[in-house]
Amino acid sequence: MTTPTPHGADDPTTPPEQPASQAQPGEVTADAVGDAVSAVFRTALRDTLILLVGLLVLGVALGALLAGTAGVWGALMGVGIALVFSGTTIVAMARTARSTPTTTAAVVLGSWLVKIVLLGIVLAVLRNYEFYDRVVFAVVLLVGVIGSALLDYRAVDRGRIPYVTPKS
Repeated sequence: MTTPTPHGADDPTTPPEQPASQAQPGEVTADAVGDAVSAVFRTALRDTLILLVGLLVLGVALGALLAGTAGVWGALMGVGIALVFSGTTIVAMARTARSTPTTTAAVVLGSWLVKIVLLGIVLAVLRNYEFYDRVVFAVVLLVGVIGSALLDYRAVDRGRIPYVTPKS
């Protein structure tokens, strides 16, 4: 007497079950690459936020000492624009980390174009106002944007991302 086998176990027409795709030790999977890339963007965003909080405190204090209330407004606006300008790039890259390079490039380029247009409009409107100190505004904005770019570079440089992406 034979023991019944599960349906299809001895049937040569039924394809064998495929084992779940599990990474072998040392093998790099597409999910692992996506996780590594996401970690780089989280690091860049965290470091940028820390920089901008520090710049906010220092900029407001120095702005108040050097130019009074106008300096405070200049520092606040400079940090705000630096946050929008730098933060949106990092968030756009993080949101498309698992997308194709074409999609990522399109999203980053699109967000950059929108930011440039909005920055032009904001600067054109602010030109007519005198409630903020322009020097404090410019210095804080430049330090914020350049500092953020350097921190982004550092996050990418130190990130552990494989050079070769496996087939999905």
